[in-house]
Amino acid sequence: MKKTYKIEVDCANCANLMEDAARKTSGVASAVVNFMTQKMTVEFVDGQEPKAVMQKVLRACKKVEPDCEIVL
Repeated sequence: MKKTYKIEVDCANCANLMEDAARKTSGVASAVVNFMTQKMTVEFVDGQEPKAVMQKVLRACKKVEPDCEIVL
């Protein structure tokens, strides 16, 4: 399953760091952050609950960019 979320990120470098953090999160098959459109597209591993995985993604992203926001 693939879903797109609105994000708030301040710079392109921070977007890259958030993308890397999201990709390393368990339950995520792939993740792409587009700084220009302020969107994150996440593909989930089969059988994973997207809301639970996105909570982990948000925590991981806040470690690299404390003021980032993901609209869940």
